[in-house]
Amino acid sequence: VQLQASGGGLVQPGGSLRLSCAASGSIFSINTMGWYRQAPGKQRELVAAITSGGSTNYVDSSVKGRFTISRDNPKNTAYLQMNSLKPEDTAVYYCWLKDRGGAYWGQGTLVTVSS
Repeated sequence: VQLQASGGGLVQPGGSLRLSCAASGSIFSINTMGWYRQAPGKQRELVAAITSGGSTNYVDSSVKGRFTISRDNPKNTAYLQMNSLKPEDTAVYYCWLKDRGGAYWGQGTLVTVSS
């Protein structure tokens, strides 16, 4: 399984970005996709996750109301719409997929929120 993340970049506080994560390979139809992030000097943390059935089963409290996770199953792609971005959202964002075959990671995409 390969995960290709895209959509990071530099944005001003209050701005928006949308991250995409395209999965390919042998993926079980029942799976969960999500996004983790890791800020400098901090541990990697789960931001949001969504099941193949479309249920958003986790959104971290720090981003609730600002970030929305969604997915397009035919395209095996997950999205993270990030609005009202804050400097503390600056991090490398990693997409992640888990199915009964294992857990897989994308290469990470850098999001920098700065004026």
